[in-house]
Amino acid sequence: MSYIPRLQEKYKSEIVSKLKEQFDYSSVMQVPKLEKICINQGVGAATQDKKLSEVALQELTSIAGQKAVPTIAKKSVSNFKLREGMVIGTKVTLRKHRMWEFLDRLLSVSLPRVRDFRGISDKSFDGRGNFTLGIKEQIIFPEIDIDKVNNITGMDITFVTSAKTDKEAYELLRALGMPFKNLIKN
Repeated sequence: MSYIPRLQEKYKSEIVSKLKEQFDYSSVMQVPKLEKICINQGVGAATQDKKLSEVALQELTSIAGQKAVPTIAKKSVSNFKLREGMVIGTKVTLRKHRMWEFLDRLLSVSLPRVRDFRGISDKSFDGRGNFTLGIKEQIIFPEIDIDKVNNITGMDITFVTSAKTDKEAYELLRALGMPFKNLIKN
């Protein structure tokens, strides 16, 4: 038997039936599911120091468990000393097992390490069932060695779901264990 991540097993055994009953779906295929997790990290200071983008690439690769790719500037902006083709950030998209493993690590290990953590705001839904979580410090991840970090950078983690509404996506993420501050008003 092949390996199935813990949260994926929980989704299949508990969450699907709960959401099907809650939203009165006629088929299991209508139940929203997590499709992918996209992690983006902007490195604005990389215009002055090229090494910062390389460090960010290595850090994001170790956090995600999958090779990150650089984000390239599409236009030149003279005010920011930015030229077309310069590396200005990193990104990685996680799917299947890596996505479930990252979500499990994020919820059970990384988010509890945030200083003064009181829950996640539920204001970052986009209206189409996707949720973006902003993280201010990359050092909350245990994969990052704090002694080797020169500068603190944040990142955006986007959870892309197959949900049609924000309410469905909210209930899916809450059932998966996302620690939201308060209940959504829809």
